[in-house]
Formats: sequence, C-alpha cells, structure tokens
Amino acid sequence: MKKIVFTGGTGRFAKVFKSIKNRYKIEYPSKAKLNIEKFDSIKSYLKKNKPNYLIHCAGLSRPMKIHDDDISRSILINIIGTSNIVRACKEKNIKLIYFSTNYVYPGKKGNYSESDPVLPINNYAMSKLGGECAVQMYKNSLILRICMTEKPFVHKQAFSDVEMNFMYHEDLAKNLLKLINKKGIINVGGQKQSVYKFAQKSNKKIKSISAKKKLGKNYPLKQSMNVGKYFKLIRN
Repeated sequence: MKKIVFTGGTGRFAKVFKSIKNRYKIEYPSKAKLNIEKFDSIKSYLKKNKPNYLIHCAGLSRPMKIHDDDISRSILINIIGTSNIVRACKEKNIKLIYFSTNYVYPGKKGNYSESDPVLPINNYAMSKLGGECAVQMYKNSLILRICMTEKPFVHKQAFSDVEMNFMYHEDLAKNLLKLINKKGIINVGGQKQSVYKFAQKSNKKIKSISAKKKLGKNYPLKQSMNVGKYFKLIRN
C-alpha cells in the first residue's frame, strides 16, 4: 500500500480530507513530529516513515494582514519552509504536491491559464509564489493553484464585483487523489462567478459589498482562472 504524508495535518483541509475513503495509507503528522521550519525535522520524519507522496498544505494564510505586519514569519513558513520540504523530498525522490493559490495571477483580465504570467496581488500570494519557485526546481512535483475556502462561507460580507472560482474544501477533497500522479501546474477551482454569488448559495443572509469602493479602484476584480484542465482530469 502506497503512503501519503500531509504537512499541515491538523489544518482545515486535512480535517476534511480525513473523511474521504481511499486506498492509501495516509499520515497527518503534527508540527511536533514534522516541523517545516526545520530541515532536519523533515528529513528525519521522511527517513523513518518512507512516504511515496507528500502533500504540502502547511503554511501561513489568514489573516492576510499578517503577511504585511510580519513578513519574516511569512517568509520563514511559506518560502523557507516550502524550500525545506523540496530539499527533503528531492533526497528521497518523494512525489511532492504543493498547495498554492489563485492569487499569484494579476487579477486584471480573468480566465487565467496555467501558462499565463504571474504577478501576485498581495504579500500572501508573493510568499506562495516564492514557494512555487522552489517546487518548480524539483521535477517530481505538482503545483495546484487553488481557489478554495471552508464551508459554510466564513465571512459576513462578500464582494459582488470580484470574479473568482471559489470551491469548498469538500469539493477538492473528493478529487485530490485523481491528481497526485500528475506533474506541472494545475489551476483548481469551481465555476467562475462573483464571490457574493458563490457565498449566497450557503448563506442567504450574506451582505453584498463592492471591492472597488472598499479597497480602491486599483483592486484586481477579475481573478478567475481557466480550470478546464482540472475538470478534464477529474472526469477521466
């Protein structure tokens, strides 16, 4: 039986994924057992447990403001931590699957394909792109640029003028294992729609707000990706 290790094993996505039945042996180590900030911790864990795949979900995400207020922490976890994971996987030739973000695209035109130029829209996305750079140096890897959130929608307001491809953790959890033997980059998300329209499906009371009015006229409103490659793969 092939083995998968999740970093971020106590995080939001991993908690959802644990409910998915599959044919793999999956481990969800705590930070105490596998600390991505320490290369020797990763190396020791992988040597002992010998996984075939490593799904790298661990990282610093919310609140977004933390990536402006504490850039050292953002760099340490999302860039250096990911680089440590890449180095350790390379030593053992372990397949690496990296969770990145749709925010690496500029958000000016929408419908971004995997080959489109990237230009992160905030420091969080910059830190995730830094991780991507390390992952792309290792050929036995897969980068998933994901537009995903937890269910129900966590905010009380949603942008009616920002177009994205939000999906829930549950949507990716049931399809993730169909992707793990692929390589390169895959955009992962749901139907292209406004954030408000997406959120309203699970919360009829959610309030509609304008990103342009709240965040300024230069805020990127067209953040959608072309997710055709993803849907083709999960349907096969």
